[in-house]
Amino acid sequence: MREFVFALEYEPGTNPVADVLAAYPDASIRSLSCHVTADSLWRVDHAEGSADALEALEDAYKNADFFADCLVKDDCGADCEVQVLDRSNDTLVVYTYWDRTDVCTSVPHVALEHLGEGLLFETYREERRYRWRIVLGSDAPIHEFFDALGDEVGECTGIEMLRLTELDPDRNHIEPEQALPAEQREALRAAVEHGYYETPRRIELGELAEKLEIPRSTLSYRLRRAESSLATSFVEADDSLETLVAGL
Repeated sequence: MREFVFALEYEPGTNPVADVLAAYPDASIRSLSCHVTADSLWRVDHAEGSADALEALEDAYKNADFFADCLVKDDCGADCEVQVLDRSNDTLVVYTYWDRTDVCTSVPHVALEHLGEGLLFETYREERRYRWRIVLGSDAPIHEFFDALGDEVGECTGIEMLRLTELDPDRNHIEPEQALPAEQREALRAAVEHGYYETPRRIELGELAEKLEIPRSTLSYRLRRAESSLATSFVEADDSLETLVAGL
């Protein structure tokens, strides 16, 4: 098995959800599940952010012009169902389903056509960047799929290949730093370099935010998300090590 990771970059006005995420840099969306057949697509997404960001995202999901992952820029005539499964002050979980028409296409549909069945999809979105990870068979024609996807996204969406690697069953497939979005890695690296984590601190959060030219709230959110991710990865790795040692 291999993992193929690539990213789409939406131009302004081409995707309602991307426009909202660009307006609220603290917000992000990750997939909880994504499924495709030749005739339909359905998925569940988990969004995090401020109350205003989540309200705007909910409106974007319910926009009559939006179909999750559909690459057709004009009205494709599909029937779309959107349902909010959970909503709190900082979390939004949304279910989306649509039936495919003759002109509809999407990343999962292009993958199904060129890579076959049995694919696993994982996605992460922030601002205008939409990162896809597909787990697939080792002999799948990746370049054929990527070329076909490039033809479908057209000029309104940039596309970048990030990595293609074999899955290693003896270790986690994503290193902790790689698992962090670029903005969180940048914030974390700057915090370390400028002494934010030293005792006593050489720089306060507000000063660091000014150096990075981002709002203080944005920097605070990115650091908290990065710290949470790294802490979780550390505990999981430590638990795995203890289990391994106990079995010796």
